[in-house]
Amino acid sequence: MKKIFYSADSRGYADHGWLEARHSFSFANYYDPERIHFGMLRVLNDDIIAPAEGFGTHPHNNMEIITIPLSGQLEHKDNMGNGSVITAGEVQVMSAGTGVMHSEFNPSGTEHANLLQIWIFPEKKDVNPRYDQRRFKHEVFHNNIRTIVNNNENDNSLFIYQKAVISMARVTAGREMEYLLHYPGHGVYFFLIDGKILIDESVLLRRDAMGITETSDIPFRALEDSHILLLEVPMT
Repeated sequence: MKKIFYSADSRGYADHGWLEARHSFSFANYYDPERIHFGMLRVLNDDIIAPAEGFGTHPHNNMEIITIPLSGQLEHKDNMGNGSVITAGEVQVMSAGTGVMHSEFNPSGTEHANLLQIWIFPEKKDVNPRYDQRRFKHEVFHNNIRTIVNNNENDNSLFIYQKAVISMARVTAGREMEYLLHYPGHGVYFFLIDGKILIDESVLLRRDAMGITETSDIPFRALEDSHILLLEVPMT
């Protein structure tokens, strides 16, 4: 197993007033030549949007975009005719393909919105743009690694055009678990949303991450109640 540890405070940071953003990989004005991407994972932004603020209409193409609200509300609108408000417990995916215009706005006048936005390079380019969202019950993650996004159109997860697997788990303190990779040669970007976990001899705290390659399984133990995001992606 090959591991690279990324502390939470080593991420890029930007405070735009209406938006407080932390970037796991080079993004906008943050650039680190050692942190451009992890395999096909290009972006993992941890955004806090002020009340009644948001991203105006802007374009994307040839990117798989996954949004995971952690708290608050996020209103999405796009030129495909989709419009909805998503909250914690829901996951949204958008295959930008040949091109899409969309906006993201915090509709609350009092509460901040915290969300994770993930970009993954697609395996198939120039597809027709598509949008989907789904609510996952809190209990499906209890001491269970539950897939929320993958390349399989026939299961109860959200589909993207890449052989990537995004999973989440909520693990109680003291519990030992093991993540089994779905594809040989893939890597896993292990992102701790909250809590404290032990991987091998490495301790991860809130918002720490670890890039893990050259293995088929990842044992770990929760040292505190922990909320975990696992992003398994092709490395080339």
